[in-house]
Amino acid sequence: MRNNLVGNHIRRLRFDHDEMTQQQLADKVGVTRQTIVALEKGNYSPSLELAFRIARAFSLPIESIFYYEENAKK
Repeated sequence: MRNNLVGNHIRRLRFDHDEMTQQQLADKVGVTRQTIVALEKGNYSPSLELAFRIARAFSLPIESIFYYEENAKK
């Protein structure tokens, strides 16, 4: 079950960018692969700084990657 209200498109974006691995993205943004796994599963909301680093890694605005789920189950 998802624990937060922030969703993301990280998994899809990784595959759209030459099938980037979780480890490659983690290395680009300076976190562990486990952090990327947690983000993709919706178990973790990134800090604002990490969200900016991920957006920069994909050359996209933050709002193209992350979104707020108002009706998410608690």
